[in-house]
Amino acid sequence: MALLENFRTTPVLVPLGRSQSPDAEGGFLTADMNGIRFILAFSDQQALARYAQARGMFRSEWSYQTVLGARLLDVAVPAAGMPCGVALDCADGAEGLVLPPVKGIVPDEATIDAYTEG
Repeated sequence: MALLENFRTTPVLVPLGRSQSPDAEGGFLTADMNGIRFILAFSDQQALARYAQARGMFRSEWSYQTVLGARLLDVAVPAAGMPCGVALDCADGAEGLVLPPVKGIVPDEATIDAYTEG
């Protein structure tokens, strides 16, 4: 729970315009996994650079916004219109953090259950 509260109160970097999801329309960088969209966020420029390096895109220019973690979870996730979570520092393996779309992390109307029940 402390990790979640820390994320909610921390500004993170969210790259723009390079969606990896085939049906996404620009906006934040996302990746889909098993029917769940994840907004990719990074704790700092070095974490974003590690991701770019891992993708073979280190020399590319990356535009990003700085967004408060709470705003990602409370506003951007529900706006996705599908099950959506946040992946923080996804190039860092076990050091990263995955926040899935479940009760207690995202608003109730944006959980996986809300989409499967509706």
